[in-house]
Amino acid sequence: MGTSNDCSTAVQEVCVRAGIWNLKINFMNKNQKPVLTGQRFKTRKRDEKEKFEPTVFRDTIVQGLNEAGSDLEAIAKFLDSAGSRLDYRRYADTLFDILVAGSMLAPGGTRIDDNDKTKMTRHCVFFAEEDHDAIRNYAQVFNKLIRRYKYLEKAFEDEIKKLLLFLKAFSETEQTKLAMLSGILLANGTLPATILTSLFTDNIVKEGIAASFAVKLFKAWMAEKDANSVTSALRKANLDKRLLELFPANRQNVDHFAKYFTEAGLKELSDFLRVQQSLGTRKELQKELQERLSQECPIKEMVLYVKEEMKRNELPEPAVIGLLWTCVMNAVEWNKKEELVAEQALKHLKQYAPLLAVFSTQGQSELILLQKVQEYCYDNIHFMKAFQKIVVLFYKADVLSEEAILKWYKEAHVAKGKSVFLDQMKKFVEWLQNAEEAGEPAADWNCSMGNWLRPHL
Repeated sequence: MGTSNDCSTAVQEVCVRAGIWNLKINFMNKNQKPVLTGQRFKTRKRDEKEKFEPTVFRDTIVQGLNEAGSDLEAIAKFLDSAGSRLDYRRYADTLFDILVAGSMLAPGGTRIDDNDKTKMTRHCVFFAEEDHDAIRNYAQVFNKLIRRYKYLEKAFEDEIKKLLLFLKAFSETEQTKLAMLSGILLANGTLPATILTSLFTDNIVKEGIAASFAVKLFKAWMAEKDANSVTSALRKANLDKRLLELFPANRQNVDHFAKYFTEAGLKELSDFLRVQQSLGTRKELQKELQERLSQECPIKEMVLYVKEEMKRNELPEPAVIGLLWTCVMNAVEWNKKEELVAEQALKHLKQYAPLLAVFSTQGQSELILLQKVQEYCYDNIHFMKAFQKIVVLFYKADVLSEEAILKWYKEAHVAKGKSVFLDQMKKFVEWLQNAEEAGEPAADWNCSMGNWLRPHL
């Protein structure tokens, strides 16, 4: 019995020791660092670089377009569904090359697949009819595609800019279709007017391609909208002053532009450019006049300068008189006290009345001056009570005629301060009407209405 118990105890001890040893081994195994001996790791899918295969993409698009045929609705549906399978974002330039030109384009505009008709499609803009309605239908395909895949908007803008740089590589009819497409898409807002900057590139300007293309584009644009839509977009894009750049340097003048665009049936744009150029000229003229007034240049010199500028820039007198009034009134720092500003104004305006008189020889010029005076007196509250005195001063100094004052009073006044200024002028107008009937000379106004004006005249 004793021997049996001893054996059991020995066995238990061996088992315990074996268990402890196994625990030690397991612990050591857990802390042992793995050894890389020829192990292969699978690359994560996101780390794999996808091959750039525009030709595979091209083949898929060309096949889909050819299967859809001339049915533009079917083409639009194909492009819509294909976007979920194909990487439009990556191959946007290839996509738009095919939709416009029917194949991939090399730098410069030549067709990469020109000799392989199986890699081209005729169901594209360049193979469409040269007709506004036909091109508008294609424009709808682009509209639908870009509305569906908004991220293509910038890529499409870049594509059109690129195609405009490639114009020289396209045939005349292809240029026309691209111009029509661009004009229609500009009209509906799919494209911004900034794409037109590509037309100012030397190589297409020198060849006369830029101007010809612009005419076709603007015609298509105006067929969809109107001239105001075009001019407004040009102003927003700061292109209104760059239109002359459509022509070579030796022809960059308003007369040539006006003749070219008027003969092309775009007189509205000719007139628009003249106005824009005139505005620029007026700003320069105003700046120069302001400088001369600050230096107190003799009036004769200023008259000569203004007349030369009018002749050189074809500025009409009505445009100049308002500018002169602004310059004259800006040349003084006016008193803040209402009771003193009238006297200061009359003294200042008496000095420059001869200058204003030279450029108010037309009825329209006189009315514009009266309206400018009215607006100024309304906008500058200290001058509210000085309006009548200024008008009478100008009447006495032969700046304003009786006819102009009466016309302004009856129908040509502006809304600003109308009731106040008409009330101020009532007695003077009545006197003018009575004097006209009685043949009374203008000088009698001082006697009839008091001598408040005499010190300033």
